Amino acid sequence: MNDLRSLKILVADDTDSDRLILETIVRKEGHLVFSAKNGLEAVAIFKEQRPDIVLLDALMPELDGFDAARQIKELAGDELVPIIFLTSLQDTESLVHCLDAGGDDFLSKPYNRVILKAKIKSFNRMRGLHSTMLTQRDLLAQHHQRLLQEQTVAKQVFDNVAHSGCLNASNVRFFLSSLAVFNGDVVVAAIRPNGNMMVLLGDFTGHGLPAAIGAMPLASTFYGMVHKGFSMSDVLREINKKLKTILPVGLFCCATMIDFNFRRRRIKVWNGGLPAGVIYRGSDNTLIPLRSTHLPLGVLQDKNFKDDTQVYELERNDRVFMWSDGIHEARNSQGDMFGEERLFKLFEENESSESAFDEILLGVKNFIGSGEQDDDLSMIEILMESPENINHPAYNYSYGPQLLPVEWEMRFEVKPTSFKSFDPLPFLLNVLTEEPDLRGFSGSLYTILSELYSNALEHGVLGLSGDLKKTPEGFSEYYTRREKLLNEITTGFVHIYFAYSSNIDGGTLTLRVEDSGPGFDFLSRQGKEISISGYSGRGIGIVERLCKTVRYFGTGNKVEVVFAWVNDD
Repeated sequence: MNDLRSLKILVADDTDSDRLILETIVRKEGHLVFSAKNGLEAVAIFKEQRPDIVLLDALMPELDGFDAARQIKELAGDELVPIIFLTSLQDTESLVHCLDAGGDDFLSKPYNRVILKAKIKSFNRMRGLHSTMLTQRDLLAQHHQRLLQEQTVAKQVFDNVAHSGCLNASNVRFFLSSLAVFNGDVVVAAIRPNGNMMVLLGDFTGHGLPAAIGAMPLASTFYGMVHKGFSMSDVLREINKKLKTILPVGLFCCATMIDFNFRRRRIKVWNGGLPAGVIYRGSDNTLIPLRSTHLPLGVLQDKNFKDDTQVYELERNDRVFMWSDGIHEARNSQGDMFGEERLFKLFEENESSESAFDEILLGVKNFIGSGEQDDDLSMIEILMESPENINHPAYNYSYGPQLLPVEWEMRFEVKPTSFKSFDPLPFLLNVLTEEPDLRGFSGSLYTILSELYSNALEHGVLGLSGDLKKTPEGFSEYYTRREKLLNEITTGFVHIYFAYSSNIDGGTLTLRVEDSGPGFDFLSRQGKEISISGYSGRGIGIVERLCKTVRYFGTGNKVEVVFAWVNDD
């Protein structure tokens, strides 16, 4: 017995002797044989038995081998069914005809058993390889389908996170064209409580799902912070810190972020790695490039990250354009890049600033032509418009909360049972930074709160002298006494009072701290500047520099400071 498994082989020949010879040879090799006297029988047997290999005479009555081969190949579909033509034809044209009809090989008469055996064995190996290929193809197709389904679900989650924000405002136009289900480019925009519009265009390295991994935390952080009124500096730092933490090396986000103040007609620009956007002046159609001055988001640690911005004054009808490098690097069928020169030339040739957005997109698409897009294409245009002309549900110029004065007061008391176990500063700071205007001053506010509360508790309620801390040795004794007094104290209080007032131009936070201690002679130090160097006594000097006013009342056990700010964004 040979090493081949038993195959089903169809022998189709109208000559009885030739057919019998082939049947005998094939059976001796251990295969199952089906016989046909013409092409019609061969096709019928193939439909019923689905043989593995077909030996087919070229010239037969009723239906010749050429037409029979075509029908058999069509019936076989993706399955490889080798057809070996049995022929005495020798001319090139006839042999080519056999191949064109679907034949895979020839067997010349008279038949040679060794050659036939070798051909059957060879084609059986080919069938095995073909079957393996089809199986792998189907597995790849299933895997691809599962991947698409997973990406579709992830895309729905991503779209819910990176929603359109205020991109559908009347003064905004944008275009996003991605290479995959996910877009490596991300555009987010939102309205701050003060009425400013903050917009970020980002371009993550790579394409598809890997590039979009960072887009979700970026969008979530952006919308969460902008809606609460955080400054552009705070938003940028938080996004950079988060991306630096979660993204692998080599994955980062080139981005441009702009804060639009429509009341003052002013913008603040931060560009980290994106191609230069432009300010397109509506009065004379001149361009002001907004070039990159920083590294991309997610590259630097927070301590090295730079959040300084460029400020530009705009006029009504000026337009700001941002785009990803997919615009500059778009290639035509010859492999040429679109480039910045062609892009700026479109602005020069533009006759109306209102049509610039459409003309740029049309110019890029015409340049690509039949060429294949090889990067995500994204562009956004924001019109500097009068606030009352901006139409979006989230933008209410006439009745926005930050356009009317806001005032509130709060009183807080710390009692002796809580002096040791409770630190009120985190709670109080959290209350204050719920106000959008104060979020950018959290560091200064904590310094002020910390110093005034420490003075009230340690020097007022506990009666500790700051002179102990004038030497390094005195620090240890100071905090030993502090711990002992906190364990023993049963009376006393610290009262804290806040008064907040703000309007469109700025505001003040009045902080008053009163303690149950005897106070101190504050009149003797009026007019004297307190040093902010040395081992102790620096705190009040720092507070006086941070605050607009610092005043003492009563016996010196009550201090009132006024922290002021001006809205310049």
